[in-house]
Amino acid sequence: MKKPTVDYSGFRLSRLNEPRFSHMKLLGGWIGYFILYFLTENLIPPERCHPIHCALDDLIPFNEFFVIFYVSWYLLIVFSLLYFFLYDVESFKKLQTFIIITQAVAMAVYILYPSRQDLRPEVFLRDNVLTRLMAFIYSFDTSTGVFPSLHVAYSMGILSVFWKYRGSSKLWKGILLVWVLLICAAVCFVKQHSALDILAALPVCVLAELLLYWRSYWKPRLQGRAG
Repeated sequence: MKKPTVDYSGFRLSRLNEPRFSHMKLLGGWIGYFILYFLTENLIPPERCHPIHCALDDLIPFNEFFVIFYVSWYLLIVFSLLYFFLYDVESFKKLQTFIIITQAVAMAVYILYPSRQDLRPEVFLRDNVLTRLMAFIYSFDTSTGVFPSLHVAYSMGILSVFWKYRGSSKLWKGILLVWVLLICAAVCFVKQHSALDILAALPVCVLAELLLYWRSYWKPRLQGRAG
């Protein structure tokens, strides 16, 4: 079994500022995000939100099969953060910082330009375990705060970090690429997002990518090609 790069058995809150444990403070970003999420969900009424819609949304049918990929997003986040937390602290820092940047930008947009989508089907054409699962998700995940999509932003961040991680095989990179693309498609097929929400997430991801990797990754490669 692969051995963790950090021995967390000796961790105490009083040791959080020690160099080997200080990266754990980045997890505090989730606390800030959930506080803002709760506030925006409860203080901004749906009638104040701008409906997000485009013609492509009307061409994409609801398909409950995609709930599998939609829900797998949660597993992907937990797996990715936990893997890097245990086996590559620098990649953990990059991924969690990428997430924090996208969270901060998205929450600012949600506050300044409240959004919602009105795409959910009123009734499901089929009754099966997948439609029941989707109905359950609808019951607690509101249709507000959708532009840009954090489902897409987090997924792209995970893809970015794993593609740069030296321990990633070509097979895993290929599997992850397909997985992320299916997650991005799923947000539209289960009617949780407009296609515009996906497009809006892309510049947010580019911002996070440049802030994290411009000097260490992209600039050297661009200069090398120019030379």
